[in-house]
Formats: sequence, C-alpha cells, structure tokens
Amino acid sequence: MVPCTQNLLLFTVSSKLPMDSFGNKCVPLNMVIMLLTSLFVSGALADCSKTPSLFITAPKKIEALSGSCLLIPCNFRVAEGWNFNTTRRTFGVWIKDDSSFLNNPKNVIFNSSGTVTTYPMEITGNLSQRNCTTLFSNLNTNHTDTYFFRIENEQFKATASCDHLQIEVNDSPWRPRMNISGELKEKKSVTISCSAFTPCPHSPPQLTWNLQQNSHSQIEENTDGTFTAKIQQSITLSDSHDGFNISCSATYPVDEGKPGKTKETQQILSVTYAPKETSASISPSGLVLAGSWVNLTCSSRANPPVSNFFWFLKTKDGPMKVAEGYLHRLKMTNMTESYFCVATNDLGHETSLEIHLRISENGQPSSLGAVVGGITGVIVLMCVVFILWRLKSTCSTSHQVQNTLLQEQTRTAENEGIHYGVIDFSKLRPGPSSDSMKDNRQQTDVIYSQVKVCKSSTQTADGPECIYAQVKKK
Repeated sequence: MVPCTQNLLLFTVSSKLPMDSFGNKCVPLNMVIMLLTSLFVSGALADCSKTPSLFITAPKKIEALSGSCLLIPCNFRVAEGWNFNTTRRTFGVWIKDDSSFLNNPKNVIFNSSGTVTTYPMEITGNLSQRNCTTLFSNLNTNHTDTYFFRIENEQFKATASCDHLQIEVNDSPWRPRMNISGELKEKKSVTISCSAFTPCPHSPPQLTWNLQQNSHSQIEENTDGTFTAKIQQSITLSDSHDGFNISCSATYPVDEGKPGKTKETQQILSVTYAPKETSASISPSGLVLAGSWVNLTCSSRANPPVSNFFWFLKTKDGPMKVAEGYLHRLKMTNMTESYFCVATNDLGHETSLEIHLRISENGQPSSLGAVVGGITGVIVLMCVVFILWRLKSTCSTSHQVQNTLLQEQTRTAENEGIHYGVIDFSKLRPGPSSDSMKDNRQQTDVIYSQVKVCKSSTQTADGPECIYAQVKKK
C-alpha cells in the first residue's frame, strides 16, 4: 500500500474502489483503521464475533488482595436452541488470557473434574443449577489477568467468550468508606456507618472505629454479587460533636503467620448549633471612677458563627436595646445599671447573664471594688490571727516540755539513793573468847552490799541515810 491523496490508501488488490486523481484505486483511511484494528484483536474478541452459546453473569472487573482470597460471583445461561441437561455430569473450566485455548492449552488453569488445578480455585456453586460461583485462594499479583468460563456437559461444551472477567490483584488494601445519613444539626439523630470492600466473605476485614468499642460488623451482599463489611451506629448530635474526628480502620487477614493489612479513613463532623456559652464582661475590671469609659464585650460560640450581638439595658419597663455588635462602649455614671447581651445565628439565640455597673457620686470606687477590698481585708486578718495562734501554741508546748523534764529529773534523783550497811554476823553466835575474837576479827573478810531503796518521802536535811553492813565469813 502507498498513500493516496485526500486521505486515501492505495491497494494492490483489484476491486471496485474509488480512484484518486492519478488513477490509483483507494479506500478511505477510516476504513483502513477499522481493518487494522480487527487484525490485532485477541482471539477472545474474534470468538465473540461469533454467536456464543454460553453467557455468564459476573462482574466485568473485580479486585482482590494479595495473600487473601476472592469469591467470584457467577451464574450462567445457555443460548436458545442448545441442550443443557442438568442430570448429566457437568464440569466448570476457567481459562485465562484467551478463550481460544485449543492453540494454547496452557491457558486452561482450572477444571472442576480435577484434571487441571494450576490455580488454587474451587467452584462452590451448584453447576446443575447454573451457579458457577468460584473461590480463588492465595492470590498474588501474578494472578492479575483476564479470565473466561467454560461449561462441559457431555455433548454440550461451550465457552462464554463474550463475557470475560478482569481480575486485578493489589498489594495494598482499600480504604473503608464513611457514610452519614441525616442532617448534621444539633438534636438531630443520624446513622453513621463505615464499610469496607470484602472480596472474600470467608475471610472478611475487621472494622474498628472510635465511636464504639468492640463493634460487630455485618457482611452484606451487593447487587452485583460482591460483598461489603459494615458497622454502623445511630447517635443524637449535639454541639460537642462539632469538630469530632471519626476514624475507622479495616484490617484484612492474609496468609497465616503474617500480620493483617490495615487501611484507615477519617471524617470530621461539622454539626450546626445555636449560640452556646454566651457571656458578657467589662473592661477595665478594676476600680473605676465616675465619668470613666468602660468596654462591655459579648462572646459566644456557634456554628455557623454568630451573625450579630445585641446589647440591652435592664429598666423598670423591661429590657431596652442600646447597641449592636460584640463591643459596647459607655461612660460610667452614679446610677446602678444592669446590662446583658444576646448572640444570634440562623439556628437560634442565647442570652448572657447580667452584669451590674454602679459607682458613687463622689467618685469613690464602685461597690464591686468595695466588696473585693472587704473580702481581701478579712482574708488578711484571718491569716494574722492564725499566725499569732500558732506562735502561742508553740511557746506553750515548749514550756510544758521543760516542766516535764524537770519533774523526771527530780524523780530520778529520789529513786537513786544508795544505802550501805556493815553487819557483824559473829555477834549472833555464842560469845567466844577474847583471843579467838581478836583472831577472827583479823581474818574477817568484809563485803559491802549495795541496796537500792526507793522512797516516796522527801530526803532528810543531812542528805541520804547510809547503812553499812559488814558480812564476815568463817
């Protein structure tokens, strides 16, 4: 082929084709592109151009996690005019890459008859009831491919060449999805759910979140036959939920002995509510003289934010609006006045507590300052009294301790009086001769015995009485 003018190509074949200005037979370029495309399509598409006799109902594309399993939902039907006898033995076959497996029999990776088990597959559906659901175990990224299903029912054998299944195996799991049903507004009840894609319900992911501990997940079947694990909880919203960060994680179990694969998702709640914690304050807050200017400030929190603040003066005829805005500046008078503010937004309003302003005519401090001063004086006085009482208590205790020590020393001196005595036991015997007495007197051993006498009476003026006893041995 050579290029022709006006986007035409020259063909060397003879046919009734249009001719260019040079007399060459040509064909439009778009027809050539369609022809080339048809030449490079796979055998699957080529077979699909024929009228198929078998069709399956399954997802066109399904994802799986490496190290886990995949349940392929599958049902089949036979084209009209073909006989599928459910009483006959029926086998299911899975083919990868190309449905035309006669030229490449290695593409057959599973046959339920047991003749081929290249891939770890198991048809869990009842083929006699046209259910070809299949469990694909121990997947890895090499299993990412295009798959075709085939039925062999004795005389009837057919491949669903037009209904291919694309399986994509990932190393990383999928993030769970968060869903909130209902309006995020205070006092409204909403249902919050967290769900995760479950390619294999036989080994579902474990869902956990910070809304509730030990949540029990449910497995739900989707319209296309796939499955989803889900946990949910209903709560009544309040202003405390505004800004709350809900986190949900899904942990997928994988091959035994390996830690699960986890993915987490988060969502921050934005709950609308009327103004809360509305308060009014005065500045300066210290002692203020008559004629001085003060600032009244109103603060509040709300979602959406406060749209406006209003200041009111309390009068005998009722509250009187005096200003708008969070700040109100006024001049102190000698009158007792009470003010409060109101914060508003689209959802409602809230009123602050009253603040009282009072000052004397002669410019003396306001009653608030006097009260604060009086309380301070009482506290100081109580501290002084407490210190004096402690000092007095300490001195009294010291004096008592000294008296006790003196009394103990006196008792000890009285009880420690020692008396000595000399006793001549020879006088208790019959009187011997004067010579023998003289000899005995010379040979007598004198032993002094110490006797401890405890008396409760006072001692004599001459000092302690001493008794000496002389003990003689024979």
